[in-house]
Amino acid sequence: MSASDIKGSEKSKPDMSASKTTVDDWRRKIDEIDRQLVQLLNERSRCVVEIGHIKQVTGDALYQPDREKQVLDGVVQANPGPLPDAAIRRLFERILDEARSVERVVMHGGEGKKEGESR
Repeated sequence: MSASDIKGSEKSKPDMSASKTTVDDWRRKIDEIDRQLVQLLNERSRCVVEIGHIKQVTGDALYQPDREKQVLDGVVQANPGPLPDAAIRRLFERILDEARSVERVVMHGGEGKKEGESR
């Protein structure tokens, strides 16, 4: 690892002094990040719902491998670490799989809302 790699990875570290921060402090930070991830994943899914509605009207295919490759390549390229590229790829493969499930429901006349949710 070069000095610039170390310097780059220091930028992405949370702003907490390790010597003064407890495990509980770090876990609270992780819990907050997890809540933000849930919000972002749901925001992404709302976009998927809209795409599903459009595909339902246009008759476009649910599975579009070129687009999925584009997404996977893009997130791997955007990855600064410390997660390895393979881990980012696996995580996004799962996200894409769940997005296809939501989109499939919408394309078959569903509303794409949370299971058990009523409006």
